[in-house]
Amino acid sequence: MLTKVLIFAIFAMSLDLLVGYTGLLSLGHAAFLGVAGYTAGILMIRYGIESFWLVMPLGILAAGIAAAIIGYIALRVSGVYFLLVTLAFGQLLSVAAVKWRAMTGGTDGLVGIACPDLGLPGFTWTTSSFYYLVFLAFVICFFLLSKITNSSFGQALVGIRENEPRMQCLGYNTWAHKFVAFILAGLFAGVAGVLFASFYGIMVPSHLGLMTSASVMLMVIIGGAGTLFGPVIGAGFIVVLERFVSDYVPERWPLILGCVFIICVMFMRGGFGIYLSRFWKGMRVRLWKC
Repeated sequence: MLTKVLIFAIFAMSLDLLVGYTGLLSLGHAAFLGVAGYTAGILMIRYGIESFWLVMPLGILAAGIAAAIIGYIALRVSGVYFLLVTLAFGQLLSVAAVKWRAMTGGTDGLVGIACPDLGLPGFTWTTSSFYYLVFLAFVICFFLLSKITNSSFGQALVGIRENEPRMQCLGYNTWAHKFVAFILAGLFAGVAGVLFASFYGIMVPSHLGLMTSASVMLMVIIGGAGTLFGPVIGAGFIVVLERFVSDYVPERWPLILGCVFIICVMFMRGGFGIYLSRFWKGMRVRLWKC
């Protein structure tokens, strides 16, 4: 379960770069996870390319290209229209995965995706070794996102979120900043996508659709948008809750997810991350006084 939490944590952190730092609400973010996952699966199953050093970069690159194309179009509009355009692209790619049966397996999905070969003599994948790979990927992604969000570029994104017209008056090309942020979010989602495909061993069209996008959006909101630890907490909460629900009433999961979303929006707008941040600041003050 911890492996799954870390994969979704990477996915949620990538969306948080858009939602929390740039102020762009996207309901098509699962498209990038799906594009990377399908790319990895197609390379391994259809073309016999099993090298980790090829599959991972190509999966991430495919997600980045998809993000560049979608972002170039979606960022021409704003607000609810941006939300609808990203949703439409996510659904479009989901339908494309159904129709392109020769490559994607259609509604049956792309089955039998294995962990890419690291090329190390005598090395074989186990549950624990794959966990360490995912953990390493999580640490690298967290570090890179931390550097990005704390850089001048990251601070400019926050400025755009708070007051875009003012940033334009200061001479910032806000469209270019949002476009780069959109591509970066797609690239990090691509990392999660390749790991996701290897972890589950299958990719199906629904992985690109609204339900997956809504789930990761909820992870960001529950944990606290605009923080890196928040999406990690949100990912852990949703994954554990889904595991618990699937053991008893799996068919009710969408209903429960919707109820959790409503509760969080109404009563926990800052998410768990805000409360943890306040707690940590309080502890630092007490320790400083001591």
